[in-house]
Amino acid sequence: MTALVSDTVSTAQGVGPLLRAWRERRRVSQLELALRADSSARHISFIETGRSRPSEEMVLRLAEHLDVPVRERNALLLAAGYAPHYPETPLDDPALDALREGMERLIRGYEPYPALVVDATYRVLAANRGILMLLDGLPEHLLQPPVNAMRLTLHPEGLAPRIRNLREWRGHLLEQMRRQIALHRSEPLRALYEEVAAYPVPESGAGEEPAEPVPYFALPMQIEHEGRTLSFISSISTFNTPMDVTVAELAIETLLPADPATVKYLHTLLP
Repeated sequence: MTALVSDTVSTAQGVGPLLRAWRERRRVSQLELALRADSSARHISFIETGRSRPSEEMVLRLAEHLDVPVRERNALLLAAGYAPHYPETPLDDPALDALREGMERLIRGYEPYPALVVDATYRVLAANRGILMLLDGLPEHLLQPPVNAMRLTLHPEGLAPRIRNLREWRGHLLEQMRRQIALHRSEPLRALYEEVAAYPVPESGAGEEPAEPVPYFALPMQIEHEGRTLSFISSISTFNTPMDVTVAELAIETLLPADPATVKYLHTLLP
């Protein structure tokens, strides 16, 4: 396995190199960014080279136009000598009671189809009966808190042996993680990637194909449950314009049945 090479820039180098790295990552020219932010290419250049210190408002404006994740916006502000702008409220804080309860109602309402809530490192924060049905029979050591969705899916003692199209689904998940690592300076996420990418691929089901091809509009996860093959399309939802780091990093994943047989079976199993 080839380790990922970090492409991040240290905050010790100041805000200029960080902003330049984000601009290049977004493939935006200095002129284009200046036009978006109502500035000038010369000023953007001076900020990136350290010849000019941007105001707090300018840092936030540039971060907005570069679609920088909320946690990284705080890092930009710190590198520029300002206090973080966005709080990071623990999910169990009373201030987030309404949000937490709303997410739990949402995934319960999605039953009998599987749904769960994860954080930025795929730690499972909530799950409905559909997910618990898929996890039935897994070894206890994988279900001990904190439960991790990627570890559960790709571990050779987890769901991996049950996934009929494991090689394709594994490749999809690892690519998803690589894209996230490119956007977030997260060592825990990078460590998780290195761990799950190193898992051996179980022989069982690794290369099997369904008996009859189905014209899917997205890559399905085909997984065995009590002798049946269930097929799901994954959909991930996040919060629009979050103003808190914790909320910004939450994701609700729902598994949409990809064929009528899966729909019928789930409604029979979890009425």
